[in-house]
Order: sequence, then C-alpha cells, then structure tokens
Amino acid sequence: IQMASKFFLLALLALSASHALASDPVFVNGFACKDPKTAVVEDFYFSGLHMAGNTSNKQGSIVTAVNVAQIAGLNTLGVSLARVDYAPYGQNPPHLHPRATEILTVLEGSLYVGFVTSNPENKLFSKVLNKGDVFVFPQGLIHFQFNIENNEAIAIAALSSKNPGVITIANAVFGSKQTISDDILAKAFQVDKNIVDHIQAQF
Repeated sequence: IQMASKFFLLALLALSASHALASDPVFVNGFACKDPKTAVVEDFYFSGLHMAGNTSNKQGSIVTAVNVAQIAGLNTLGVSLARVDYAPYGQNPPHLHPRATEILTVLEGSLYVGFVTSNPENKLFSKVLNKGDVFVFPQGLIHFQFNIENNEAIAIAALSSKNPGVITIANAVFGSKQTISDDILAKAFQVDKNIVDHIQAQF
C-alpha cells in the first residue's frame, strides 16, 4: 500500500508539473514562442523596406533590420532581412554577424564590398558590385560595403538567422563601455597612445 501511495503521489506531482510547464512561455534563444492558437497575421508581417533610411551620420549609411524583433513569426525559422541605404561615398563599416551568413544584393548604385578571412591568412576577398549583383559574407567574418559613387545606393541583405547580431569593429574596440586600456590598444594597433585616445574620443 505504501508503494502504491508513493507512486500515486509521484504521478500527481509529475502531472501538475507538466501542466505548469505547458502554461508557461517557452523561450528559444531568448525569444518567447507564441501559442499557435493565438497567432495573428501581423506576427508574420512587416512594412517599411520601401522607405529610404536616414543616412545623415558619420558613416553615411543606415541599416533597416527585419528580424525576429520586428516579425515575431520569424522565431525559430532561421532567416532575416535588412535594407541598407548608403549616402554618396557612404559605407557600412567593417562589422561581423556572429550568428549568420549574409547574402547581399545591390538594388541601386555601385558598392565596393569585401570580407577578410580569419587568422593567420587574413585574406581580403573584395569586388565592385553593380545593380543586380550578389555577394556572400560568411558567418563570423569581418566585412564591409562602400558606396563608390556620388549617388545614393541601396542593397538588400538576407541573413541565415532570425537574430544575426552585429558587432561593428570600431565601435566595439574604441567605443566599449568601460573603455579598453589605451596601452592595450596602442600595442595592438602599433600606434602612439595619443592616437588611440583621439580615436576613442570620437565614440
């Protein structure tokens, strides 16, 4: 009888625990999975990529991201998009996506693009792209785009993650909160500390 009552108690605990888990939101990579019964069409929709972004900044470019933060229905699907607008001679500065490969298509203008392989080769793969051209930036590698013309340029990027992330190299190295010691950066970049201090002041 004691064994039967223990079994019944364990079964009751398991049942109540599974019910509690079923009613709690399930998070995948930090994003809550929505109950399919409550999904609405807006969970799969975004409007705005037809509008040019404001490129009046130091880099002369702006990225309009369309990932899981904008479209909840992208959760777990492993894809996202971005529109990139470039002012004349503007650039999307060297950066990387830790969780995604990117494929970029030029819609308007001409871009000089490239990526650098990892150590020890650090080989640059670069090319000038024109309207309709496509280029791939492998996951985790530093890459860039530069508008080589005195006209605005537009590109669309597809990425192999619902939340690809972005690390802009200059911002991370020179604009970190707390700042990296200028002794470390001076030695890493083989320049005087005053130069490092000047660059850090820009961020």
